[in-house]
This record gives sequence, C-alpha cells and structure tokens, in this order.
Amino acid sequence: MPQTLFGRMLIIILVPMILVQVVTIFIFYERHWDSVTRQMAASLAGDVDYVVSLAGANPTSEQLAAVKKSAFRYSDIRIEYSPERILTPYTDIPDSASYAEEAFAGVLRTRLSYPWWIDLDTDPDFILIHIQLAEGVLELQAGRKRLISSTSWAFFGWTVGSSLFLFCIALLFMQAQVRPIISLANAARQLGMGRQAESWHLHGAKEVRLVGRAFAAMRHRINRQLSERTSMLAGVSHDLRTPLTRMRLQLALMPQNTENTALQQDIDELEQMIDGYLAFARGEGTEKTATGNITDLLLTLKAGFDRTHKGKLSLQHSEQPLPDFPMRSQAMKRALENVIGNALRYASFTEIRTKIRNDMVVIFIDDDGPGIEDSFKKDALRPFVRGEQSRNKQTGGTGLGLAIANDIILSHGGELSLHDSPSGGLRVLIHLPV
Repeated sequence: MPQTLFGRMLIIILVPMILVQVVTIFIFYERHWDSVTRQMAASLAGDVDYVVSLAGANPTSEQLAAVKKSAFRYSDIRIEYSPERILTPYTDIPDSASYAEEAFAGVLRTRLSYPWWIDLDTDPDFILIHIQLAEGVLELQAGRKRLISSTSWAFFGWTVGSSLFLFCIALLFMQAQVRPIISLANAARQLGMGRQAESWHLHGAKEVRLVGRAFAAMRHRINRQLSERTSMLAGVSHDLRTPLTRMRLQLALMPQNTENTALQQDIDELEQMIDGYLAFARGEGTEKTATGNITDLLLTLKAGFDRTHKGKLSLQHSEQPLPDFPMRSQAMKRALENVIGNALRYASFTEIRTKIRNDMVVIFIDDDGPGIEDSFKKDALRPFVRGEQSRNKQTGGTGLGLAIANDIILSHGGELSLHDSPSGGLRVLIHLPV
C-alpha cells in the first residue's frame, strides 16, 4: 500500500474503476463481439453461397453478367471470373488468422462444397474471396465492414477514454481534498519543531476543519501557557533575587569571619541554583526563530572552550555542508554548551562530529570519561537528577544541564539520546530536523 493518503485514495478509486472496466470489456468481447462477429460472418457467407449457386460450376458470360449485377445491387459484392485458372497453393485461411477470419471460415466450410481461399491482408478496405469452380476461379470482393465491426473498437476507445477523463477529474478533486490535510500536517510539524506556521489557515472538508479547529485551539493554549510561564518566571526571578541582594549587601557591611564567609557561599550557591531552575523552567523563552547554521554555532563554542580546555576538544565537520534551517540560536547554543561542557568536565578528551542524513542533522559528542550506566541513561535526562554513581562526586551542579539541553532539542522537533561511546565514555546523539 502507498504510504501517503493521496496514494491510498488513488488506489481506492482506481482499483474498482479498473475492475469494472475489465469486467465490462470481458463481457462485451465474450458476448457482444462474439455474437456480432458470428452474425456478420454468417450473413457474408450466405451472400457468397448465394452468388456461387447463381454462377454455377461453369458459368457462361450471360450468367456472369446477371450474377455481377444482382450481387452488386443486393450484396455489394464485386465479381470477377478467371477461366482456366487453378487456385494454388490452396489454404483456406492463413495461420495468423484473426477471430473474424476464423468465424467466417468456419461458416464457409459448412456452406461451400468448392475449394476456396480468403484474404483480409492484401487490401485494407476489401475482403478477397477466391473460389475454385470447375473451369476457373471466381473472385469475390466484399467490403471489409461486412465482416469486421467498428463498434467494438469504438466501444473500447470510449471505455478507455471515459475512464481516463473520469480519473483526471477524480485526481483534481482528490488533490483539493488532500491539500488542506497536508497544510495542517505541515503546520503541526512546524509547531512540533518550535516554528511558527503563519501561512496556515483553516479550510477543507468538515472533518478536516474540525481537526483544524482543535489544532488551532491546542496551539493557542500552548502559546498562552508558554507566555504565562515566562511572565511568571520573570516575576519569581525578581522576587527571589531582591532578598538575596539585600542579604549580600548586609554581609558586605558586616565584619568578615568564618560564619559570614560560609553564609556568603550559601547565597552564591542559592543564586546558582535559582539560575539553573529558571534556565530549565524558561524553556522556549521569548527568543524568535531565525535561520541559523549548526556548524557556525559549534565553531563559536569550540573557540570559547579552547581558551579554558585547550587540546581537550576536537571538531570534525561533515563532508557534506550542513544546511541552514530555522532555529533559536541562543537556545541551541545553550543546549550544545551544556552537553559539551558536561563532557569536558568529566573527560580528558571530547570529540564532536556532524553528519547529514536525509532531512536530519546528526551531531555526535563522544568523550572518554567514566560514562553512564545503561540503567541510568533515561533518568539522566530528567531534571534535578545527577549521575553521582558514574560522575565525580566532588563536582557541583543541580542536575539540570542535560535536562535543559534535552528540553531545547525537543522544542526544535529533535531528539537527544545517550549511548556508550567508542572512546569508552558517553556518547550524546542529537538529531535535528531541517
């Protein structure tokens, strides 16, 4: 079965149409054409038998003149007589005879007692019938339409032509019905990849419009939820930072001692945690989608990491240049920075490779660190979960790095997954649709 809705609708229309036409043509050729051909063959054979009976075995000139006049007037058959001619070689019909020739020959065999031969190939407009009489050969010439019916070919042409015409009309209607479904699917895909579908509008059949309304309502709720979440988090950020700022100022005015230093560290850690929580909860944020290139982002990140982790990061570009596609560059940069920074934190060497597969950009990030156990790989993408059993326990963080990266990749319609690296550590595999 075809994979597309248009292809399946095409099959649904074509298969019954072809079956009906095949059955109709089969019945016509089996019944109508067979019946008409045999009747025409019997009629022509009867006229030939009548002409031969009038001429006799050895016709005179007067007999031939009367037979010619009568045959041409009533049967539209032209007659010539070749005296002292012998019909050789004798075969009544050729081996490659058509159905009409075989039907005509079958009737002639039952009606004529003289040797005869028919020819339907020499002249495109006439049928030649040669009959061996006692003293010569009687040559009859009848119109081709006396034996071969043109209605069968007209019927066949009308059947095929009308089928093609109806198929073209059905094709236009099917395209008109499938077009709004394709438009809705593209809009849903754009929404799934975090892009705006400005050109989409509600149209199509009643059922399609019903689905379109549900999609429009869903898109409106999602956008409203994101907007409200961003506004709420901006207020939460301000409310949380205000008391922290007052505490920091009070500590700055107090004399420095061990207790104040510990409290200052707690405030710093609390601010770091708030920054991490807000970065994760911010999600898609307010950044607009614009055309960007992953290669440029990776080059920028590599230049930044080389200043702090020189010689620990390698970037191998794809042989085929990666295409530009719509993305939120700052969010994508933050996601890649989290993943690469996480790899550099726990490994001595990290390698980045890019490839293009069909309509997907694939990014491989491999490190030679301790890796993550298979049972923990799925949990590692959840927020506030740290791989303490597989990572350095002395490192800080709130367990949001991979969760933020995964959230951003998903918002672009992509996928982030964790695997074992050939280098012995962790492989982060990222798929992004273009």
